[in-house]
Amino acid sequence: MKKGNATKVTKARAALTALALVVAPGVAVLGTATDAFAVTKISHATATGMFRQSGITWSSSGNCSDRNNSTCTSFDQLNLPTAQGAQTLKSASRCALNITGGTETGHASGTYSHWNGYKLDYGKNTCVTSYIKNTFTYIGLRGDGAPQYKSGSGNIYADEGNHWDVLYYNCGGC
Repeated sequence: MKKGNATKVTKARAALTALALVVAPGVAVLGTATDAFAVTKISHATATGMFRQSGITWSSSGNCSDRNNSTCTSFDQLNLPTAQGAQTLKSASRCALNITGGTETGHASGTYSHWNGYKLDYGKNTCVTSYIKNTFTYIGLRGDGAPQYKSGSGNIYADEGNHWDVLYYNCGGC
């Protein structure tokens, strides 16, 4: 690419990022001007309403929903596609689905983290485990040794022993 064209592309990306911030208030823009994308964040109440409607349950060891308490299960600031991904898993698998981890503090950090709304933890049961292992593609071990499975839409399901840690890049075909 010629130097002049690279400058035009950079300026265009910066303008689109600024436009996204003006046009979409209430929508978080993550990343830099070169990889900006909008993510719709939802409240705990919105998420629980969606889950309740789909027959998805949730629980916490502290019986609470405070995002700043690691013993709670919170959905505050959950990405909309993550909540929709849970609904897609529930309807496609027809399994009982219980969320045991959301956006609360205490999980590993990073861009695609629980805190940033990209991940949910599900309690293990035979139905969910069988569905994931028989439907998705085994892609090897994660850095911490957890076996990983990738859905057709690109979401990653990691078997952390006593629960499934799921990374939602999208809603899984909602």
